[in-house]
Amino acid sequence: MTIYLVTGGVKSGKSRFAEGLSESLQSEVIYIATSRPKDEEMAQRVIQHREERPAHWGLIEEPLRLAEAIYNAPSTALLLIEDVATWVANLLFAEGLDEDYSPEGRIEFLDKMKQEVDYLLQVLQGRPAVLVTGEVGLGGVAIHPVTRLYQDALGEVNQRLAEVSREVWLVVSGVPTRIKG
Repeated sequence: MTIYLVTGGVKSGKSRFAEGLSESLQSEVIYIATSRPKDEEMAQRVIQHREERPAHWGLIEEPLRLAEAIYNAPSTALLLIEDVATWVANLLFAEGLDEDYSPEGRIEFLDKMKQEVDYLLQVLQGRPAVLVTGEVGLGGVAIHPVTRLYQDALGEVNQRLAEVSREVWLVVSGVPTRIKG
């Protein structure tokens, strides 16, 4: 498995960098989008991203079943997955955890995320992939319990992905820095 992980803050330039990295690695790229636009402004962002990508790239849109989308993608293509942070948020909301939850619900969701990442890594075996994610480790601990759960889940997912990645890149203000590999 050859994974390249690209992380950074919102509007840091990580998407642009990940697209360039993907194109430099392989000509056949399948873009797997996890976004579910729920308002007009987000829909416009998705359209803009789509227009900026090379027209010959494939596209799979899957907000929840990321591992299945990877499994069903052509095996010859490099997969550009944008993005892991949105996928984790989608799973959190799909579980109905967008309001208060019990301590047991917290443990169950974190366990589910571990299983999801294990499955994701299983289907990525032998596949080249560039994964984009948001970095949650640069700010303080969130005040709201749901936001804390999201930070904890995404932080664990990111650490697991970084552990198995060939390279990890941090993009800050449009400047990519390789931090692993």
